[in-house]
Parts: sequence; C-alpha cells; structure tokens
Amino acid sequence: MSGADLVLLLANLVYATSYVAARVTLDAVPPATLAFLRCAIGGLLLLPLLRRHGLAPTAPGDHLRIAAMGVLGFGAAFALSHWGLERSTAANAALLIIVEPITIILLAPAMLAERLRGREAAGAAVALAGTVLVVADGIPGVSASLAPNWRGDLLLVAAGVAYGAYSLIGRDVLRRHPSVPVTVFSIAWGAGALAPLAALEWGSGRRPVWTLTALLGVLYLAVVITGLAYLVWNWALERVPAPRAAVFLNVQPIAGAVLGVVLLGDPVSAFTALGGALIVGGLTLTARR
Repeated sequence: MSGADLVLLLANLVYATSYVAARVTLDAVPPATLAFLRCAIGGLLLLPLLRRHGLAPTAPGDHLRIAAMGVLGFGAAFALSHWGLERSTAANAALLIIVEPITIILLAPAMLAERLRGREAAGAAVALAGTVLVVADGIPGVSASLAPNWRGDLLLVAAGVAYGAYSLIGRDVLRRHPSVPVTVFSIAWGAGALAPLAALEWGSGRRPVWTLTALLGVLYLAVVITGLAYLVWNWALERVPAPRAAVFLNVQPIAGAVLGVVLLGDPVSAFTALGGALIVGGLTLTARR
C-alpha cells in the first residue's frame, strides 16, 4: 500500500465519524447554519497556509472549476446531507455514501479519461458488492422498518452525487495546482453559497442553541472534517487517479455501521458483517502494489 493509499484509508475512517457527529449536532444547530459554520471556520483555519503555498490559480477556467467545486462539493453536498440527516439516521447517511464512489467510477472515464486497471476494477467490484450488502439492510423498499426515512434518504443520495462531483472536478484542477489553495478557495465558495440559506433559516426563527455538545460538534465538523480532512483528501487526489481514490470511500459504510453499534446501539445484521468483509477484501485487492 502506497503512502497516498494509506492517507486515503485514514481520511475515510475520519469521514465516517462525521455522520454521528452531524446527527448529534443537528439537534441544536439548524442544517444550513451548521453547513455554513463548517465552511466558514474550516476555511479560516486553513487561510494562514496560503502564505506558504500561494494564492488561487489565475486561469479563468480553473477559477470556474474551483467555484463549482465549492458550490457543489461544499454548498450543495453539506446542505443536502444535513437536510437528509434531519429526516433519516446517521447509519443511513454513512451507508448511502456508496453513491459517491459509484458517481466517480462511472463518470471518471468520460470526464477525466481515467479508469481502473483490471485488478483495481476487480477490487472495486468486490468492495461495491460489500457496500451494497450493507446498504441493502437499510434502504427503503428492502428494509420495511426504515421506510419512514425515504425522504431523508433521497436527500442523502443527492448529497452523494454532489460529493462525487467535487472529486471529479477537483481531480482536473489538482493536476495543475497545489491542494492548499484549491481547498481553501473551494471552501470559501461553499461558504458563500451557504450564507443565503443560513440567513433564510435565521429569518424563519430557526437558530442555534449553544450547548456544550453543539459547540464541540460544530468545531469538530469544521476543523477536523471540513478543514483538515478535505485538505488531506485533496493532497491524495493530486497523486491518485479519481476512480482508484473512489474505491477507498467504501470504507465509510462499514466504519459508520461500527460507530452506529458502539455509539448509538444499532444492531449488527448478517448483511453488515458479510458486506464489511467484502469491503475489506476489495480494498486490500485494490491497494496491493
């Protein structure tokens, strides 16, 4: 396993914690406000790094790509995922992240002329099969007990597509520019897109209740998940083709399921256990040099 592969694995393990953290924080902080605070604080945290790495790319095309990364990958993705989490569960949010790697793997050949090699494709297929087994235990229509969450699940699916768009657009930009300015300025665009939604939320009377849990949740999501984890993801995306990086996203459903068991008392089914074994096997096959 290369250094970039290890970074991708660790980054996705960290991402997997975000669903439980966001679900708990949303009890006190409205969704659009939480999304805006994540971008604003995360961007400010990384701002000093621009002195060392320089400002944003100067090519007009790259400015538009970075803006699209921010509006889709931060603005739309965060808002949709938070709205979905309000109407669904943290476990479903982690499980439905399967939409993101599927989006990347399906669209990368057309958008980036990048595709998986034979062994990597086999590993991806095994990992995706495992993820489908895990997800099948929580998708409405397959598991009747979760049918009331279908509205939230649809929003979470849309969030997965938006997250995938971030990596697809960002891979092209990161071939030419360092990850730090691309990350900082895409976060800034995300904050700008979320500001009107947060203002509307505030005007409607939905305002944060600043408990200690809410404060810690906002700081964790902003500093660790939005600021540092996205910076690490972009660093790895500079060095790894997008379809290969997408395979590592499959670690999130199983990690999210484990966190659900440990922190929320969710039951472990045979689907989850078998799917987790396939995900680990697929990732091992893909990452092996």
